[in-house]
Amino acid sequence: MKNFIMLLISMVVIGCGNDPKQQETQETQETHEHPVSNADTSTASKSLSPHTTTMAMINDAHIHIDYSSPSVRDRVVFGGLVGYNTVWQAGAHKATWIETDKDLLIDGKTLSAGKYGFFVIPGKEEWKVMFNTRWDQHGKDDFNEAENVLTLTVTPNELEEIQESLLYEITETGEKSGVLTLKWERIKTEVPFEVL
Repeated sequence: MKNFIMLLISMVVIGCGNDPKQQETQETQETHEHPVSNADTSTASKSLSPHTTTMAMINDAHIHIDYSSPSVRDRVVFGGLVGYNTVWQAGAHKATWIETDKDLLIDGKTLSAGKYGFFVIPGKEEWKVMFNTRWDQHGKDDFNEAENVLTLTVTPNELEEIQESLLYEITETGEKSGVLTLKWERIKTEVPFEVL
């Protein structure tokens, strides 16, 4: 038992990086502390648009949304950072993608089980929402409208409070129905669906 304790102590000493030159200085200290920086390194170590996911089970369908979530940061988003009437990858960096393992009925059309790029064209009065076969795209650089499998128009709603970070939600609205929601800045758009 004594040998085991001595082994543990030597491992801790080695793990903390002690060397003979530092040992004399450290023996005079009452406590052993590692330096901690109080500097704000959030922009250096954290992404301004962190990668995130949301998922839900609606009936027996597993629906998954993968996106990078930018923040408002005192900017005008829609009609500014994200221009009206231009294609947007519905997130930051790579295109947002949606995956479902069951067929969904959206706006009277079938979205077959699979993985899709999710793109929108925001407007002041209406948004065009598009599910694209090429889900693995960088931004909107390679977006091709001819590769859309489903396109619909939705009416954006105004939020009472600012949604600082882009947020996707999948909410159950009935036994076999749900809604995909995008919220950012003061805008909320909803895409209702049914599980087939």
